[in-house]
Amino acid sequence: MKIFAIGMNYAAHNKELHGTLLNKEENQREGDAMPDEPVIFTKADSALLTPGKPFFVPEDMGRIDYEAEVVVRICRLGKNIPERFAHRYYDAVTVGLDLTARDLQRRASHAGRPWTICKGFDGSAVIGEWVELSLLPAVQALHFRLEKNGETVQQGCTGDMFYTVDQIIAYISRFFTLKTGDLLYTGTPAGVGPVSIGDRLEGWLEDRKVLQLNCK
Repeated sequence: MKIFAIGMNYAAHNKELHGTLLNKEENQREGDAMPDEPVIFTKADSALLTPGKPFFVPEDMGRIDYEAEVVVRICRLGKNIPERFAHRYYDAVTVGLDLTARDLQRRASHAGRPWTICKGFDGSAVIGEWVELSLLPAVQALHFRLEKNGETVQQGCTGDMFYTVDQIIAYISRFFTLKTGDLLYTGTPAGVGPVSIGDRLEGWLEDRKVLQLNCK
């Protein structure tokens, strides 16, 4: 199983992210800009945290941020998939969390180093319960939100993505063979923030609660 994730796929999140990783001038210049191509990174398979399991906040990695995202499940083998056929290669979606070691990410960015550790550490790919596509609106019209301790902290719509699910699948499959069970985290909207021991996070897809995570 491979876990793919997309960075910088929502304009508002780009502004808040650049605000922490870049200086003010760079933030103003790049915050609204659409990436020239999808920004792809991967997570190790040991990063997957399945429903019902708690997240143990690491003591030695600094600030850990939640990033709520719509996650797509790949359902068939594919390589060099044309965009017009990409919808045939996924069958279910959910809400997941791309947990990020923000302090480590900031240091890596300033040093020009990869984000492998800050994005791919154990337990950093939280996944909710799957919902079949046939039970939901079109994949590019999904509304989702994240609640932290009962308060909404993130909400978004897949219609606001820079790159659509089908465009991302077509792009990724140029470089990687997609296989049944691979996962695609499609990017996060604005509102990311830190998790702490004792927090309860709940993810909603339309009117369905599909994710619940306890931080310990």
